Amino acid sequence: MTTQLVADDGAFPPVPPSDVDDVACVLAADWDAFRGLDRMANHWDRPGWGIRDRTYYWMLTFPAAPGLITETRVCQQHLARHGLDPVPEDGLHITMNRIGAVQDIARARVDELARQAVDLVGGPFEIQAHPLAGSPGAVRFTVTPWPALVRLHAALGHAAHATALPVRGRPTGLFRPHLGIFYCPADRPAAPVIESVAALRQRRPIPVQVESVELVALRREHRAYRWDVLHSVPLLPAPGGSAG
Repeated sequence: MTTQLVADDGAFPPVPPSDVDDVACVLAADWDAFRGLDRMANHWDRPGWGIRDRTYYWMLTFPAAPGLITETRVCQQHLARHGLDPVPEDGLHITMNRIGAVQDIARARVDELARQAVDLVGGPFEIQAHPLAGSPGAVRFTVTPWPALVRLHAALGHAAHATALPVRGRPTGLFRPHLGIFYCPADRPAAPVIESVAALRQRRPIPVQVESVELVALRREHRAYRWDVLHSVPLLPAPGGSAG
């Protein structure tokens, strides 16, 4: 399946890379958008998303990725003086598709969604986590390449349609994969953070294996995201085929 990414002011970067398979192109799009910011915004200022809310999401999680965890610690230590909220090492994730509020969707339908996804998600793949860029509300690794991530996002959307679940999150055309390591807790000038982030951009990228996608019930605890994994759907190569 092929999905065309589209420009939209509600996404970041608003304009997607012209070639999502070209590492230099993706890195430049992410960095140029971040360094063009005048101010950063409070990531937690989200009406309707309180500490009691629970929401179903598809996410990629990395509980056993030592290289990624080590690199995250190094970057967080370098940026610690800025007073940002660090993502804990067991909270590293790539947000994929939003499904909907827990109270609005019966658990049986969520279980069926996971069953539908098994035959749609495709095989495992590798991405690279590159230090470092950001968005108005976060500092984050740029991840490359994008095609397998975009295909997975689209496949999960198809699974939701097959289960007759309304698609509550952004369409795949607005998907901009990233991996956050800090959230910004207040409105503030962006320049000091951008300057510190720039000093980390020559560090080597970290390879990360993507072998499953998790269906989770996501919540906020203070100024961090936590979740319960309801289903872990493996990404398996097609019989006789290749991964990716």
